[in-house]
Amino acid sequence: MILSIESQPAPLHIDEDGVARIGRTRVTLETVIAAFKNGASAEEIAERYDALDLAEIYAVIGYYLSHKSEVDAYVAECARHAAEVRGDNEARVTVTDVRERLLKRRRV
Repeated sequence: MILSIESQPAPLHIDEDGVARIGRTRVTLETVIAAFKNGASAEEIAERYDALDLAEIYAVIGYYLSHKSEVDAYVAECARHAAEVRGDNEARVTVTDVRERLLKRRRV
């Protein structure tokens, strides 16, 4: 029997919003990398995200380990953007505003 060795691309795609997602799922690259960095095994990640199969998770972890600086830069940029959006939302809508709207709905 002859073993066929072939390289396969990482199961990643960039969606219309510029977010890296795994396979045909909505699970993001940064979600899996964060779990991996926090000590989760590929099997534990598969249990948390049943839309992913184990082979995809191992491929993504392998991609991360081979492209650590690029992926870390991407994840840092995602975190920076999320913090910016969060700050904009907090500046635009205060807790008092939300509370008042909820109380007003309750009265109706």
